[in-house]
Amino acid sequence: MSKLKIAVVGATGNVGQLMIELIGDYFGSDVELIAAASERSVGSNLDSKFGVLTLVDIGQALESGPDITLFSAGATISREYAAKFSSAGSYVIDNSSAWRMDPEVPLIVPEVNGGILSSEKRLIANPNCSTIQLALVLDVLEKNYDMERVIVSTYQSVSGAGKDAVNQMEKERNGEPYRGRKPLNQVIDKNLVPHIDVFLDNGYTKEEWKIVEESRKLLALPRLKITTTCVRVPVKTGHSESVNVELKKKFEIEDIKRLLEGTSGVSVQDDPQNEIYPMPLDSEGKDEVFVGRIRRDESIPNGLNLWIVSDNLRKGAATNALQIAKLIYDNRWVGTG
Repeated sequence: MSKLKIAVVGATGNVGQLMIELIGDYFGSDVELIAAASERSVGSNLDSKFGVLTLVDIGQALESGPDITLFSAGATISREYAAKFSSAGSYVIDNSSAWRMDPEVPLIVPEVNGGILSSEKRLIANPNCSTIQLALVLDVLEKNYDMERVIVSTYQSVSGAGKDAVNQMEKERNGEPYRGRKPLNQVIDKNLVPHIDVFLDNGYTKEEWKIVEESRKLLALPRLKITTTCVRVPVKTGHSESVNVELKKKFEIEDIKRLLEGTSGVSVQDDPQNEIYPMPLDSEGKDEVFVGRIRRDESIPNGLNLWIVSDNLRKGAATNALQIAKLIYDNRWVGTG
């Protein structure tokens, strides 16, 4: 049997590097790995668990004929190249926003809707990081209690804006000047910025509207009443969400906890009397979605409050993409030659 051939497009970014680091955990060492990057990085070497990788351009990656291609190079690159890779026979998992709302492209969180994957759909979208962790919890609530309305406030870490944004925060923290164009327009250290991505005509930011639209598509609830406010916070890694859900059916808090504890990919941390609740610092480097502060909203019938935290680079990006890739492999759609 020939080696499984996997290409990572955007190999030098935060998510691309993490994908390369984690590939062996899902597919072992019998993988031929192609690392593609921008022109300025082509020819450079990248240390990995698969040895030293020489970075190639995206055209070379396409010509190599990968079985699976993981895109994490931004929406512009994905719009130009993702369909070319899928047309050439590769299963493409795209981490950008380029294809998420295309009705012909599956938007997948494996624990929620992995069953809709098929061998015919070779272009697959990885949801927004904040949507992924939210969807795991909302899926449980919808299936058991039916949701009337959802209100989400996010507290998103700086790594979600890329390496340069983390560098900006660290320089601000150390009192050092930042050279060049700042990735974050506002000061982020010791601050909160209610502005992620561009503002739309309806007053929402694009990030906020992504969560709205992607949640409706993922959960197959096109009329779901959901509203969001997204805030950038001075945390390196780990997105947090305060979520208020109005359910249609009566519930008991202990039943909610039991259902979440039994959900794959979810870990309940809910013992506030002993100061046990999810925090981004504790989620870093972990693949679970952590849920705590589970309590009744006393202001409305059937109201529920939750606090959801996850590592945005892992389950919010690289891990979810690799879980999709593993489903493709386990279904024997690739790697059987």
